[in-house]
Amino acid sequence: MTFPAPRIPEQPKRPTLEGSVAVRDGRRLSFAEYGSPRGPAIVWMHGTPGARRQIPVDARAYAEEAGVRIIGIDRPGIGSSTPYLYPDLLDWTEDLVLLLDALAVDSLRVIGLSGGGPYALAAGAALPERVRGVGVLGGVAPTRGPDAAEGGIIRLAVHAAPLLAATRVPLGVALTGAIRTVRPLAGPALDLYAAVQPPGDRNLLGRPEFKAMFLDDLLNGSRFQTSAPLADLLLFTRPWGFDLADVRVPVRWWHGDDDHIVPFRHGQHCVDRLPDATMTTIDGESHLGGLGIAMKVMDELLALGA
Repeated sequence: MTFPAPRIPEQPKRPTLEGSVAVRDGRRLSFAEYGSPRGPAIVWMHGTPGARRQIPVDARAYAEEAGVRIIGIDRPGIGSSTPYLYPDLLDWTEDLVLLLDALAVDSLRVIGLSGGGPYALAAGAALPERVRGVGVLGGVAPTRGPDAAEGGIIRLAVHAAPLLAATRVPLGVALTGAIRTVRPLAGPALDLYAAVQPPGDRNLLGRPEFKAMFLDDLLNGSRFQTSAPLADLLLFTRPWGFDLADVRVPVRWWHGDDDHIVPFRHGQHCVDRLPDATMTTIDGESHLGGLGIAMKVMDELLALGA
């Protein structure tokens, strides 16, 4: 299915619905919805770092005009989601089931950016009867077991995992405090970060609508806590709880050929091991390139299992 390009505002609108859902052990997961509450559902898993509003403005406009329901989910330790460290990535899907049931979502597609990629793949492995397709945008590859990919920045986290595990809680408190301190300088800080990125990410972060989206997501997601990125890094350095061969639903992977954070070869490594997967190279783009083609990604995923 193909929809006409929507009008793209520069400033992100508030979600159509925002709240939290009770999951296991008295914990909660927070979420934000965009688009139609009765349309086909796409669960959007944010990057590391990130939160539930890390959804491009054009994707939100697309959802409104095409009647699609986008659901962004905070991982534990960001936004209003209760801090928690899963034993492995697969365990997250049990909380996902409870959230989907509470929101009356029977079938869905899942998109994962960067650190959200492993969570999207976990959903595909655990819920083949509900997940019709998975989209991965520059996703992190496994670091342990037979699917492990060599090299890349993520290897630094592997070496630091014991120290990170021992200091995760105090580091999370310190990170939250640091972000609260620099909140008034968030805009200039993002500009400074963009200035030292490769051309693809620098150009994307220079676009007003993307800068507004990232700032809105950062400032809202970090309002209470910011320990989720540390939990992500720990989980990425452990066995995921499933093999890539267990993801039998269709996977569509997009990866910038100039990705400086997750090497392109890591994406191809995963695609080669997934039973039903295709790779689309985003020419000349770096790590955030997938966000710039969000409408194309959604269009292709919605055609899966239609």
